[in-house]
Amino acid sequence: MSDKSLFAMLLRSPWWISFLVVGIIVLAAGALLPKEYFVVGALAGFPIFVVGCIAAWKQLRAPNPAKVVEMLEAVGNMPWRTFADTLATAWGRAGYTVERINSASTPGADMRLTQGGKTTLVSAKRWKAATHGVEPLRELQAAMAAADAPAGVYVAALGQVSDNARIYARDHGIVVLQGDAVAQLLLKG
Repeated sequence: MSDKSLFAMLLRSPWWISFLVVGIIVLAAGALLPKEYFVVGALAGFPIFVVGCIAAWKQLRAPNPAKVVEMLEAVGNMPWRTFADTLATAWGRAGYTVERINSASTPGADMRLTQGGKTTLVSAKRWKAATHGVEPLRELQAAMAAADAPAGVYVAALGQVSDNARIYARDHGIVVLQGDAVAQLLLKG
C-alpha cells in the first residue's frame, strides 16, 4: 500500500478520524442520493470503517508515548552489549530464534533471526549514530547475500537515516527500525 493512499493516511491518523469520514459518507449518501440508493451509498464507507477498526486496535495496543520517550532515553545510555542483549530478548519474546554473529566472520551483521525457516540478518552496532548513511546498509546487504538471507533489519535507534540510505534499504529488502519503532519493539512483552 502506498504511504500516500487514503487508507495508509487513515491508519496513521487517530482512529476516530476514520469514523468521522464514515459519518460524512453516510450523511452525504442520505443528502445526495435517492432513498432507494442510500444503503448502497452508505456502504461505500464500509472499507473506511474497517480501516478505523484496525487503527483503533493498533493504537490501543501501542505503548504509552511517555514510555516510548523513556525507553529511547534508556537506549541512549546503554552500552552496546546491554543494547544487543535487550534486542535479542525482545526478538526472542516475539518468537524468533536469535543467534549472535561474530562480526569478524560476518561483517555487517550482528544477529541472525530465524522464524518459520526464514532467516533475517540484523545490523545494530551503529544505533547511536547521529546520521546513518548508505555504507552500513551496503555491509548488511553484502552479509545477507553471503548468508543467503532474504531479509535484513538495520537498527538506528537514535539519529536520522539519510534519504539515500532509506532508498537503498527499500531497494534491497532491508527494514530500517528507528526511534519509536525500536522503543516499541523493546517495550513489547
